[in-house]
Amino acid sequence: MNKIYMDNNATTAVKPEVLEAMLPYFCEQFGNPSSVHWAGRMVGGAIEKAREQVAELLNCSPAEVIFLSCGSEGDNYAIKGTADALKDKGNHIITTSVEHPAVLETCEALEKDGFEVTYLKVDHDGMLDLAELEAAITDKTILISVMWANNETGNIFPIEEIGQIAKKHKVRFHTDAVQAAGKIPVDVRKANVDMAVISGHKIGAPKGIGAMYLRRGTKISRFMHGGHQERNRRAGTHNVPGIVGLGVACDMALQNMDKDYKYVRNLRDKLEQGILASIAEVKLNGHPDADLRLPNTLNVSFNYIEGESLLLFFDMKGIAASSGSACTSGSLEPSHVMGAMGVDIVLAHSSTRFSLGSDNTEEEVDFILQELPQMVQRLREMSPLYNREEPTPLSCDECRMVNKACA
Repeated sequence: MNKIYMDNNATTAVKPEVLEAMLPYFCEQFGNPSSVHWAGRMVGGAIEKAREQVAELLNCSPAEVIFLSCGSEGDNYAIKGTADALKDKGNHIITTSVEHPAVLETCEALEKDGFEVTYLKVDHDGMLDLAELEAAITDKTILISVMWANNETGNIFPIEEIGQIAKKHKVRFHTDAVQAAGKIPVDVRKANVDMAVISGHKIGAPKGIGAMYLRRGTKISRFMHGGHQERNRRAGTHNVPGIVGLGVACDMALQNMDKDYKYVRNLRDKLEQGILASIAEVKLNGHPDADLRLPNTLNVSFNYIEGESLLLFFDMKGIAASSGSACTSGSLEPSHVMGAMGVDIVLAHSSTRFSLGSDNTEEEVDFILQELPQMVQRLREMSPLYNREEPTPLSCDECRMVNKACA
């Protein structure tokens, strides 16, 4: 059976070069970098090299890079740390309705502590109205938090313009750059960003490592206590292998960005055009201008079917993708991103995201385009909403996949 992985926005495989660089720091160079003896000194230099590699990807100073466990920790640190540090100045935060839960749930938690949060709406293409953003700023606004690119639709937000608005009003600006970093240029200086967060496992590094850019001189309260690590910004023993891996992954992403962008974009465009040409009643979720979406991301809805069922059919053919339906998490609600875009609830439940990587091939795209129309038709035949003739009976395997009660 084919094994086709198109869920790279969820996580990526660790690149062989990254793993090779990490291996010595598990056994041979095992010291704690906080130690002053030879074992600690052996690994201290590796951490600082990785810091330089991350800084080069983001175009900042190495001294402005803080290593963390993941993107979610970074978002929590940026938002909560700012809220605590600037609470005497104001209690108003501006974010969007399509942020990652690491941002949305952090803002919701702060609302319980007396902070006020404005959740900016998006249009049907999933894009922001910058006039609305600027109009939301008050004399109590202390933070604007807008993701660089959306993880579900791939939409790229106008970060430079938002940075200019934030600078004009002297409001701190944080961006979750987890999906953007390594795929498109992320220049924190050019964008007037004060804080930006990235995650290793989205760019070929291991899970459990991330980094945050914190502009020099930015006042922020400590998020974790217990040690002096990261210039007293983030306590905790360094994850040396992970940090080394993140550094190498950032270096590779920077060196290969132009080549990977063109390669993956061509595959994504072929998949998108093929789906829209071969299947009726398909909705593109995201901006219609492909230049305003990440080169690897395609989100589409197929009318009359449920996304989770399509993923099960995919799995039977060895295809890994993701759905905008939250059924697997125990919720019957569709993706909050689809809801914020005003996507019809039936279409929202059928939203399917393909997120490609440089390891994908044209043959894999061809295989999906060959199999997908048949899958969609079979699922539509089972839908009471679909106007069709007598459906073809399900095979035993299909029945077991869509009906868990089937023996």
